[in-house]
Amino acid sequence: MAQQKNEQTHQPSLWRRYLDFPLIWKLTIALVLGIVAGLIFGPDISIIEPLGQIFINLLMMLVMPLILFTLVAGVASVSPKTIGRIGGKTLLYYMVTTAFAMVIGIGLALLISPGTGLDLPSDAEADEAEAPPLAEVLVDIVPDNIFGALAEGQVLAVMFFALVAGVALAYMQDSSDERLSSIAADIRRFVDGGVELVFIIIRGVLQYSPIGVFALIAVVVGETGTDALLPLLTLTGTVYAGIAIQILVYVGLLALFRAPVVRFFREAKEPMLTAFVTRSSGGTLPVSTQAAERLGVRRGVYSFTLPLGATVNMDGTAIYVGAATVFVANVTGTELSLTQLVTVAAVGVLASIGTAGVPGAGLIMLTMAVTAAGLPMAPVALVAGIDAILDMGRTMNNVTGDLAGTRIIAKTEPGMLVDPDNPPEGPDDPEDTAPGGGQEPQGEQAPTSASEPTVDDDVDRT
Repeated sequence: MAQQKNEQTHQPSLWRRYLDFPLIWKLTIALVLGIVAGLIFGPDISIIEPLGQIFINLLMMLVMPLILFTLVAGVASVSPKTIGRIGGKTLLYYMVTTAFAMVIGIGLALLISPGTGLDLPSDAEADEAEAPPLAEVLVDIVPDNIFGALAEGQVLAVMFFALVAGVALAYMQDSSDERLSSIAADIRRFVDGGVELVFIIIRGVLQYSPIGVFALIAVVVGETGTDALLPLLTLTGTVYAGIAIQILVYVGLLALFRAPVVRFFREAKEPMLTAFVTRSSGGTLPVSTQAAERLGVRRGVYSFTLPLGATVNMDGTAIYVGAATVFVANVTGTELSLTQLVTVAAVGVLASIGTAGVPGAGLIMLTMAVTAAGLPMAPVALVAGIDAILDMGRTMNNVTGDLAGTRIIAKTEPGMLVDPDNPPEGPDDPEDTAPGGGQEPQGEQAPTSASEPTVDDDVDRT
């Protein structure tokens, strides 16, 4: 009797069992239940929309401090020469994969011909979205007020400041002046403490994520329904087929650089699912960071590549723009010339940098491509009707590309990639100050310190 009572006393509470249940399964269950609820209740399910918006706000709340602290700490851990080399590789990877994605989107759409035979509603209109001029984008990268940039969520501006601050901190740490080196040590402790603080907050936010996922999916399905998707089903299938092909491209690149593909997707599945349901590359950044650590990538790499990728890498959006432009041409009965197709591809690749941080980036890029091709804007309204469904897939693609690039670039940089199963011991490695130290977590817990395991887990609509 006493033994039975003792067993009951040590029975885990319902909350503890919820915390111990793998997060990926909680998210999957929430996704399925959200779809079912949306189909059953229809538009009335929008009453729970605030629950989903809270989840997005919580994720976005973490983006700026995460970028600032991790990038400063990461840059300060490596030499300026290494940062320049990593930056060049990162930009080259993002530009090449985005160009390839545009070709995939256009090629598949020409082959499948989405929109052919679809009648254009006479009242279909779409407001033309404007992208900021290139000169304005370049000027805005250098903030006139870092606190204003933080408050306004200007990712590129915050990254610029963090890069400059990290380089300055690296020089201070190596200074022969004891006063400067002592101050640098204090600043470094503050920055590392900020990283740990953000990671602890992430742990709590991710326990709320299944509720947010349920609400977000239920509202999207409830408001869109199945009937609204039928006229545009071919376009939806084309975009998702292009995304599948692009992910196979990542598989090929990972294999080329001898990265374990199965392990990569095992660790990347949670950022991919989070990106799919939140439709936010920036909002998924905290989860992507955790996945990069579990893959053994050092902070000196992921603190640069992931925030930059969330800002400028838009492979999924490039597929969407290419396919949707051909769709618009088919709806209007226009046959695109080779010159028009090349123009659309070039505009899509170049516009990805200037529009990535703008709300409605996908629609802006589509507007630019359609305008550059000389096509009427009215059919864009049809695409906008299913934009949420397409946005889920393309954002997942974007995040997957960010992680794949991060893993590949880390492989090419000495000391920036460790075996998560056998992490180095001691402070000899320059990146051992990174949260998680490159260790692979056991279970589904978020990092609360440099040695503890992790919880797996646009708005910028990329």
